[in-house]
Amino acid sequence: MTSKTNRHHVVIIGAGFGGLFAAKKFKNENVQVTIVDRTNHHLFQPLLYQVATGILSEGEIAPSIRQILADQDNVRVVKGEVRNVDIAEQTVTADLGGKDAVLKYDSLILAAGAGQSYFGNEQFAEFAPGMKSVDDALEIRARVTGAFERAEITNDPVERERLLTFVVVGAGPTGVELAGQLAEMSHRTLRDEFREIDTEDTRILLIDGGSQVLAPFGKRLGRKAARRLEDLGVDIILNSLVTDVSKEGVRYKDMKTDEEFFVPSYAKIWSAGVAASPLGKHVAEQAGIEVDRAGRVPVNADLTLGDHHNIFIVGDMMSKDGLPGVAQVAMQGGQYAAKTILDEINNGTSHEGRVPFSYFDKGSMAIVSRFNAVVKMNKAEVSGFLGWVMWLVLHLLYMVGFRNRAVAAFSWGLNSVSRRRWQLVATRQQLHARNALRKLRELEDKEEIRSIEVRDNLRFGEGRDTRAVSD
Repeated sequence: MTSKTNRHHVVIIGAGFGGLFAAKKFKNENVQVTIVDRTNHHLFQPLLYQVATGILSEGEIAPSIRQILADQDNVRVVKGEVRNVDIAEQTVTADLGGKDAVLKYDSLILAAGAGQSYFGNEQFAEFAPGMKSVDDALEIRARVTGAFERAEITNDPVERERLLTFVVVGAGPTGVELAGQLAEMSHRTLRDEFREIDTEDTRILLIDGGSQVLAPFGKRLGRKAARRLEDLGVDIILNSLVTDVSKEGVRYKDMKTDEEFFVPSYAKIWSAGVAASPLGKHVAEQAGIEVDRAGRVPVNADLTLGDHHNIFIVGDMMSKDGLPGVAQVAMQGGQYAAKTILDEINNGTSHEGRVPFSYFDKGSMAIVSRFNAVVKMNKAEVSGFLGWVMWLVLHLLYMVGFRNRAVAAFSWGLNSVSRRRWQLVATRQQLHARNALRKLRELEDKEEIRSIEVRDNLRFGEGRDTRAVSD
């Protein structure tokens, strides 16, 4: 499948921050753009924890890609899972639910993002979902609300204590934000809603292998965030490595004493570590380039891949100058890649004449609780209420669509003055679907069956048969 016109064809893999901002940069330009994503939505990933804890609905943070780009006539959206990139032939092969589409490109922007890393312990995922997709957030919501519901009906005090113990692994921004919101849910939102349990008895543990929470924010802001979490009733366990996650709970080792501890827990959440999409390694190997431990691809000064000056890698997939895997890096990288391609098309700029990518650090933010956030902008450090206001403004600014901004602002305002949360609906399907699909894939392998519905849920690099099938 080639471009329908003779215009320069840009294929963008991934509709996250990097891919979407690149696509929007091509508006009204004489290029043909195809954006490929395995979902039909652009995910505002930094707000997933608010879906998981009932503040926002998934629709507010995951608008339709087609709706976002509807007014760009030169952009085509393809919903499919990329199965192969051939950099010699300049083609991308995508599986569209049992049917392959081969896209020929002139320029390629890889922005497939990253997934959760369990540091080689993938078995942990069965009992401790990550926080990388809408499905993850909805499953966590179901696990959290389900823990309280089960605790309400059990007569076993030991089991009740296990059900009311929540473990969050990883004290980065996602872990801190989750722990803070779980504490507010327990001690504020759900107070007086149950008859047999006191939700204020809930225990929340935040475990990390480092020596402080929010390490990238510096010691001062890390201490402020930790104190606020402790005021909310969160138990912070540092310098500790999780060694096992099971149905019954979490086992961790104190790295200073080598002593091991076991915490009985029903709801476990994993927010430690990320791994770049395996698509990066797939492409890098063809170019003779070795990826780093997290699967990120080393790129040139212009974000291109080795000698392939028409292949750009942006966002969480790239490794350059120690840049963090945050939304701003992806946004600026995507815009830079698009501008570089346009300079070549419109001005004849050669790859030797390209201006190197330069990242402008707009700071890092993490909300700890209602009215409290920490913000680091270069040397400036802000915390407390002012940090919370800055967090609100910036996140509203980067949300896509007027309606989503308006609904989010209203929801945040309502949450500030009321302890109620209106997005706590949870279903059994949300709770069990991820593991049920995994079991179904295992059954398919055993019975040598292939079905479109299951294959639609496969990710690149899972090593499954990708031949076209029909029901």
